Parts: sequence; structure tokens; C-alpha cells
Amino acid sequence: MKKTFTSCAAALFLAMMAPGAAAQILIGQSADLSGPVAASVKETIMGSQLVIDQVNAQGGINGEQIEVIRMDDGLDAKRSLENTRVLIEDKKVVALLLNRGTPNTLAVIPLLDKYGVALVGPSTGAMALHKPLQKNIFNVRSTYQREAEKAVQHLQTTGIQRIAVVQADDSFGKDAMEGANKGFEKANLKPAVVALADRNKPDYAAIVPQLTKANAQAVLWIGSGTAVTDGVKALRAAGSAAQIITLSNNAASGFIKELGSASAGVIITQVLPYERSFGHPLIKEALALAKAKGQNELSPALLEGFVATKVMVEALRRTGPKPTRAKLIATLNAFQYDVGGGLDISYSPTDHTGIDYVDLSIVSDGKFKR
Repeated sequence: MKKTFTSCAAALFLAMMAPGAAAQILIGQSADLSGPVAASVKETIMGSQLVIDQVNAQGGINGEQIEVIRMDDGLDAKRSLENTRVLIEDKKVVALLLNRGTPNTLAVIPLLDKYGVALVGPSTGAMALHKPLQKNIFNVRSTYQREAEKAVQHLQTTGIQRIAVVQADDSFGKDAMEGANKGFEKANLKPAVVALADRNKPDYAAIVPQLTKANAQAVLWIGSGTAVTDGVKALRAAGSAAQIITLSNNAASGFIKELGSASAGVIITQVLPYERSFGHPLIKEALALAKAKGQNELSPALLEGFVATKVMVEALRRTGPKPTRAKLIATLNAFQYDVGGGLDISYSPTDHTGIDYVDLSIVSDGKFKR
């Protein structure tokens, strides 16, 4: 019987979280394993673990096994800070990987700077992680501003004029809104309405009437996980057929599953190649490793974890045996790497952006399609 992404996801995730044999290289991760974006985070971890398992099966990095110590922060910035302190001070990790959330990542920067620890591939596109340069953060994805700008421009090119925005009332939402405003300016449009939404408990009874009253043809929904899925369902229940477009933080199979029948036609921006034909070398590589574990589906969230971990592994390999925090950062500051199919990721002492790529996918038949 063919196994789907969702049918084996839980089993795979539990296996990934189980303690392994003693490892010589410890990496830390604080992310939401139980809260509003847990579905997406778990898919990111699955992609990451595909790389870790392959490396360890081949003898490790320079003969040393690697392990990722993962701690749940429930998307709470205070918990992220405490988890990161534990990982750095108590667990003595050499680096951090794939932390999730804009406020959460911003909160741990002082700890990264104090101890000289690299964070590779934070799963957020906050501009504040790119400019000004954060000396210990090495991004592996484009910014939310670029995504939001492209989203508005795409809607305008399809003839849509009345574009509403639902904006999470936090640092993530404000950041993405700057990009959306650039898109509106280039399209010579103004938002039909901008509705602010509490990060954790959006008031849909107040938000949805604003959207319907504005007779929005499309809604750019800037938010995370269940905050967006519940909002879209409420909008559909109010009778609106507005086109929905959201950002790559929701590019997960779990997001589609939570939306259910309301997912059809939803557009989601992407920060990595995602081709249903699986023709891209990066996709082929990830799919081959996934199939070896009995999984026949990929998601953009899984691919983000896969790519970020490839970058981490390659940087550790180039750093040499017994990597230290300082040596790893020195390696990353002079780093250029083709992660697959000509997709180059590079860093220098003055640029930690890594990659500048944005595309769009649409949900059809419960899957991401170009």
C-alpha cells in the first residue's frame, strides 16, 4: 500500500525525537513542537533528519556522529530564550539550527552574540535577520518582505484590484507588511483594508466583517498556522470567495490538512524550488531519501529543513574534525555551496542572506502545485 505524507509523519517524527547513540557533534534547535505551527515545524524536522540520518549512516562528519537536540518552545519567545540558554550553556552545542518564529529568533540574538554561536537556517524570513547584518545568523531563505511584495504583484497581474490584508499584530506581521506595501506601491494600488490580528487569539468576529465589507477580491493573510486556517474557514463561512494568498511559513502539508475543503485554490509563496514533476536535482535527492523511509510525499516545509541541514553539514565538514563554535563561524563567513541543481548559497562577513528566491504554488487536490 502506498504511504502518504500524513500517514507516516507521526511515526517518523517520534523516531526522530528519540535519543540516539552518543554523538560527538551536538546541534541545538528550539522550535514549536506543540503549539500553533507545530505541524509545519515537524515537517521541517523530518527534512532535516533525512540529512542527519544519511550523514551518520555514512560514518558521520569527519568520522564524528552528529545529533540535533530539540526543545519545544510552543512558539513562545520567552521559552525560546530559556531553551537556547540551556542548549548553549548546559548542552554545549556547537551551533543552532532551524529555530522557528520571528519574535523567537530575535529574542535569542543576545545569547548568540554573547557566546559566539552560529544559528543556521532560522525558519523565518524576518528582514531584521538580514539587515543590519546579524553576525551569528546565517539565513537559508528569502525574506518575508520579498514574499509579500511578490504576492501583491501577482494578484495585481491577474486583474485583482481590491486586495485586503490580514496582518498578525507582531514583529513578523509588521515586517511582512513592509513588503506588501512595496508591492501595493509598485502596483499603484492601496489595500482595500488592513485588519490587525492578535498573534495567538485572532478575533475573527471583528476581522471577517472588515473583509466582507470591503468586498475584497483577494486577501493576503499574514499569520501563522491555525491563526490563518481558522480565519480562512471563518471567511468562507461568511460567504466570501476571495482569493487567499499567504506566506511560506504556512507551506506545509499540515497547513493544507488543517484547512480541509477550504484549502482549494489557496496560493502560498515558496522560498525554494518546488516542482511536482520532481525534475529538480534537489527534489530528486530529498525524495530518494524520503522514499527509503517509506515516505512518498515532500512538502516545502520539509525541503526547507532539508536544505538548511545540508548547509550545516557541509559547513561542519569543511571546518574539520572537532569543530568549535568559532571555527564554524569562520567557515560560514567564507562559504559558497551548491545545494543542488545550481541553487547556490553563499555567505561573507558582510552578507548572511544565503539565497534570494521566491516563487508561488497553489493548492489543488490537497497538494502544492505550480
